[in-house]
Amino acid sequence: EGIFRTGQILAGRRAPDHVRRQLYRWIRQGRIIQLRRQVYMLSDNRGGMKPHPFVIANFLKVGSYVSLQSALSHYGMIPEYVPVTTSVTTGRPETLDTKVGQFQFRHIAARLFGRFDELQVAPQQHAFVATPEKALLDLLYLTPHSDDMNYLRELRLTAPSTVDSQTFMLRLREAAEEMDTPKLKRAAEWLERIEL
Repeated sequence: EGIFRTGQILAGRRAPDHVRRQLYRWIRQGRIIQLRRQVYMLSDNRGGMKPHPFVIANFLKVGSYVSLQSALSHYGMIPEYVPVTTSVTTGRPETLDTKVGQFQFRHIAARLFGRFDELQVAPQQHAFVATPEKALLDLLYLTPHSDDMNYLRELRLTAPSTVDSQTFMLRLREAAEEMDTPKLKRAAEWLERIEL
């Protein structure tokens, strides 16, 4: 997928110092791009497959999955274009500005981490992405006052392209019960009154 970690190239028989010098030489020559410490990708002009932003996000922070507005946009549930790739993690929150885009990682409690699938996001590329209902609930959980009917209407939600509206609402209620927060249960009740 054109993306790799330092550990992967240090696993061979070459001296680590030699490998690191070559790596920095390739960065200066524009052959590879450093995304963060110890994470790199082949540059666009190197040919081959360009990694999908969701794949990059998963690689930038192990133990995360794409969610919130990015996943909602992926499923066709919100009309807006989302320029930042947003993910959730049980680790520390952070925003990374890279040469290939901005990636935001939001913290969520370990008990709420889950309900994601490995999806094909481009030919031969797979990434961990929240299910449609979990992406919405993650957004509502992390947004203050999101259990307000006006806020929910402003989202201009539509049912995901992957399932019908009735099935989606059933899954949303189940996920809200599983996450077991009063705010999400209230939001799920309000959403049932909105035609998706």
